[in-house]
Amino acid sequence: MTDTTILTERRGHVLIVTINRPEARNAVNADLVALSRGESLYPDDPAQQAWGFAGMVSHPISKPIIAAVNGFAFGGGCEIALMSDIIVAADHAQFGLPEVKVGLFAAAGGAFRLAQQIPRKLAMEYMLTGDPIPAARAAEFGLVNHVVPLADLLTTAVTLAEKIAANAPLSVQASKRVALGIDDGRIAADAPYWEHNTRERGVLMRSEDAREGPLAFAQKRKPEWKAR
Repeated sequence: MTDTTILTERRGHVLIVTINRPEARNAVNADLVALSRGESLYPDDPAQQAWGFAGMVSHPISKPIIAAVNGFAFGGGCEIALMSDIIVAADHAQFGLPEVKVGLFAAAGGAFRLAQQIPRKLAMEYMLTGDPIPAARAAEFGLVNHVVPLADLLTTAVTLAEKIAANAPLSVQASKRVALGIDDGRIAADAPYWEHNTRERGVLMRSEDAREGPLAFAQKRKPEWKAR
């Protein structure tokens, strides 16, 4: 892993993790796959490295997670935001699950979490069209907690984190576990969704459309869907 793709900084009891590929709009590469397995944060702990996307999507942790979103949070980036506890967004930020445009679907929790966190009809519109959700609009229906100027983004997120960290740690963690139903590193209510997710992903990834979508995107042409 390069030293600049994933940046970490500790401020007291707050750990700041920054995905740092601005030239590629933070698109996933080998280094970010390592992050998704937990390798970059836990290099000496193989047990932690077996976790899912961003190490937290399918194995929620008890510690609070705040997403500070600058720019586009599409696909996997949006799914990281959806698994967080609080979202602070720069006023130009956008969220979205555009996988349907390339023959895929939001298989890292986005397909069911978006519908859990915003009104279902709105979730279906954004998920099935793949259209982006501007930060201000996301705040209107409660997906985003705070929309701030870019210059205030990190300060706002860190201030919230420090306010939480000033409280009793065991109380904070117990509150999160009960609120989300976390037991032994999993949300029991989400188990059927993950099982269904796995089945659908297996079928979809064997389809011609799943190959055509990324190919058409790479070739900058309109995909020719076969529905098979």
